Parts: sequence; structure tokens; C-alpha cells
Amino acid sequence: MACRKIICDFPILNRSNKKVVAQASSNLARNYSQRSDLQTVTHTGQVFDEDDYRNVRFTNAKRYVNENWGIKLVNEIPPKECKERVVYCDGGDGPLGHPKVYINLDKPGAHACGYCGLRFVKKDAHH
Repeated sequence: MACRKIICDFPILNRSNKKVVAQASSNLARNYSQRSDLQTVTHTGQVFDEDDYRNVRFTNAKRYVNENWGIKLVNEIPPKECKERVVYCDGGDGPLGHPKVYINLDKPGAHACGYCGLRFVKKDAHH
């Protein structure tokens, strides 16, 4: 209701009595498809086509994408070598961690925690 009143009163605000509504509507159509910050892919794989209506969110501001994806940071930590067949991960740091999960290391290779992504490897122990 208030928007309709403002649009109806728009010509009154203009001193030269030109059609301000037509000028305002032509200024709203911006070319946001040429910006390079809209083409970067987020950590969730989110990227929109050039003419997608969701790009209008970034007409007045730059789109910031964090380059430090969590999985990349976790992959920098080497896997923990363990002698046990079954290990647990609680995320460490006491109450700041996650629920305790048990990970079976019988199969070869690294096994990742489902919560934090830390990897565990069974170290071959010779008797």
C-alpha cells in the first residue's frame, strides 16, 4: 500500500515534471552478468547462470567466496596411525568436539570420521 502511494506521488517529487518512474525503472536493469566475482564456485558448488534472477542480490555488493574450504583444510592434516583395529574420534577439545564415533580400520587405507573428516590408518604391527 505504501509503495503504491510513493509511485503515485513520484511525479510530484520531480521538479522538471519528467517521467521519473520510467527513469527509475531503466536504472534498475543493471548488467551484473559480466562481473567475475559472480562466476566463482562456492564450497557447496553453488554457481548461477549469467542471467539467473538470483544474481540480483549482488548488484550493490561484491559476492565474497571463502577460498578456504573445510575439506581442503582437513586434508592438510596427515592421517593418524593407530595400532588398534577399532578407534574412536570425538573431535577433541572436550565439549567443543562432536559425539564419539567408532571407526573400524580392518580394511586397508585411510578411514575418515563422518563428523570432522579426520583420517585414521591402521599401522601394521609385527608381533
